[in-house]
Amino acid sequence: MLLSRFIQKTAPRTTSILLKQQHRSFSLTIPAMTLISQTIKNDHRELEDAYNKILSSSTDDEKVRWQNQFTWELARHSIGEELLVYPAFEKNLADGKQMADKDRAEHQKVKELLYKFQGLKPSDHEFKPTLKSLWSDLSQHIKEEEEHDLVKLENALQQADSEKLTTSFKRTKKFIPTRSHPDAPDKPPYETAIGLMTAPLDHLADIFRKFPSESKSELPP
Repeated sequence: MLLSRFIQKTAPRTTSILLKQQHRSFSLTIPAMTLISQTIKNDHRELEDAYNKILSSSTDDEKVRWQNQFTWELARHSIGEELLVYPAFEKNLADGKQMADKDRAEHQKVKELLYKFQGLKPSDHEFKPTLKSLWSDLSQHIKEEEEHDLVKLENALQQADSEKLTTSFKRTKKFIPTRSHPDAPDKPPYETAIGLMTAPLDHLADIFRKFPSESKSELPP
């Protein structure tokens, strides 16, 4: 009788504790979803870090590693935006086409400088000036994108749509070129087709390139 009362008295409490523990465990395993604006900003910070590491590196070997990392990050980021983010501007914003056209034009200038920079050696006298010129254009583009374009896009999107765009953006970056190809189209579907043909060659060459082991971002395969 006493045992029966004890079980009846403690069972609800035990069940409650187990449910709380299960809920806590389940909560910890759910991956945090990220808005597209924050995802883009995270990429921007990675690019800024790689840029500064190139300038602060004390050896040519370090400079080459961070040069490759910077190129790898920027090429993928730029094409990812052109394939997914800029079409989202056009679809969801009244002035989205004008915004997308402006950003694509800015990207083209950056791509041309990146194409030049990715072929330079740290010993080349144009290495640092080319990088600084590239970053001057890119940093202005980043500032306008973060303070204006992405704000407008987030205001026009539902949270779920923004998170879905993030998922697509991250997935797409795994299958696109990792070097600058300024002569390639900058709009889908042609950019997608050219990218699918170019990416395998870039990815194969990346196997033989040096990258910084301490990079905070995802390293090339």
